Amino acid sequence: MTKLVPISRALISVSDKTGLLDFARGLAERGVELISTGGTAAMLRNAGLEVRDVAEVTGFPEMMDGRVKTLHPMVHGGLLALRNDDEHLAAMAAHGIEPIDLLVVNLYPFEATVAKGADYDDCIENIDIGGPAMIRAAAKNHAFVAVVVDPEDYSKLLGDMDQHGGATCPKFRKKLAQRAYARTAAYDAAVSNWLAGAIGDATPRRRAFAGTLAQTLRYGENPHQSAAFYTDGSARPGVATAKQWQGKELSYNNINDTDAAFELVAEFDPAESAACAIIKHANPCGVARGETLLEAYKHAYDCDRTSAFGGIVALNRTLDAATAEEICQIFTEVVIAPDADEGARAVFAAKKNLRLLTTGALPDPRAAGLMFRQVAGGFLVQDRDNGRIAADGLRVMTKRAPSAEEMADLLFAWRVAKHVKSNAIVYARGGATVGIGAGQMSRVDSTRIAARKAEDMAAALGLSETPTKGSVVASDAFFPFPDGLLTAAEAGATAVIQPGGSMRDEEVIAAADEAGLAMVFTGMRHFRH
Repeated sequence: MTKLVPISRALISVSDKTGLLDFARGLAERGVELISTGGTAAMLRNAGLEVRDVAEVTGFPEMMDGRVKTLHPMVHGGLLALRNDDEHLAAMAAHGIEPIDLLVVNLYPFEATVAKGADYDDCIENIDIGGPAMIRAAAKNHAFVAVVVDPEDYSKLLGDMDQHGGATCPKFRKKLAQRAYARTAAYDAAVSNWLAGAIGDATPRRRAFAGTLAQTLRYGENPHQSAAFYTDGSARPGVATAKQWQGKELSYNNINDTDAAFELVAEFDPAESAACAIIKHANPCGVARGETLLEAYKHAYDCDRTSAFGGIVALNRTLDAATAEEICQIFTEVVIAPDADEGARAVFAAKKNLRLLTTGALPDPRAAGLMFRQVAGGFLVQDRDNGRIAADGLRVMTKRAPSAEEMADLLFAWRVAKHVKSNAIVYARGGATVGIGAGQMSRVDSTRIAARKAEDMAAALGLSETPTKGSVVASDAFFPFPDGLLTAAEAGATAVIQPGGSMRDEEVIAAADEAGLAMVFTGMRHFRH
């Protein structure tokens, strides 16, 4: 590859004009001729910079509302010509094609247009054609051409020029080319995924996902694994959009657990009640509702105080000082909430290792979206589990119907079970979890583990009886045999919510009747692997 390439001529055509004027001035001060299009040219000219219009270079005016302006041999010849190939140089000379040493392009804001809910035609108009074509051409010819697609690379390019006497080095051009192809790939992925949704194609022949680097992480799940955090550009509130007020950088596990916690707590409308979820290893160890966040946190903490140590706390309302004081009584890795008042931030300021994140809003648990997971040789794609069910959507299957109090706890436990790794069992009483069994290969084992943890917590709190007495229980999938159901009854549960659908439903229903349980079927499963 050619080593240093002086930059004499630059073509600039950008939608996002962040930092553009200072960058363009820097190029002009280094003797670079500027070529530009439309609004970009006008902006540079108004700032007192000398600019040639692309139309002057091509000999054709911009037309068709700007759809056709850079798709021309005078532009692409200048980008694609090999400067060490005599035939290419002869063709340039014969047709008056001038070399372009630097391309600066960022694309029409398609992703932002989709994110704001624009209609179909508006989205189509924001699909850039000339930009990606030029970017790909310049990136292919990075032996001779530098291509910049991100404003954050403006200062780096000027720095590389200064380091090499007005030229760019091959290592830097290669890096810029990689970023350029990644940008066009992400752009095309966004367009193709949007279009699949617009035409109702749930399983398009080809599917692509892309992200933008937000953070290089110290390591992944374990220290021997490298990792990074990428954002997908969506506006869904969460760890990717949050403001971090204090504490060291989030780790891979912090991000994963914080996302799980915030998605769970968002199940509970802050207008109806305060709610708190405490997460450890992506599973809830305590969830509760309350009149205040302080009340909700205390009840969530009392579900499993041992597991809460070093956990993640998610809240559905603005964090206040009293709740912050209570959270600080034990070591907590991360606290995430829609907001935090000055008093709460002041309390946490004394806990330098605690990370405080605020998001401005809660994610909508009913919103549609795609989720994907890599497997060997491919990846799985599915809709986000946005299933919700209300009391009027339940079927009472037993002789006894749940009381109003039991029904409220059943619906609460069901929302929590959706966020517990399968096989999932959740005991709840009074708007709080009192025992959670997660991730077991046998559902009856999850039922037993949850009951045993409740007994352990009762002993630690000095309670006269286990809190599962008088509780309800939620199962994310059906009970295949009566044993799990009867284990819950032995633990003191009085009502059950489960999907139903087992070949032995009649046996399970009969066992529930015999035990005096009330049981409802949802007809909906919440497996979470």
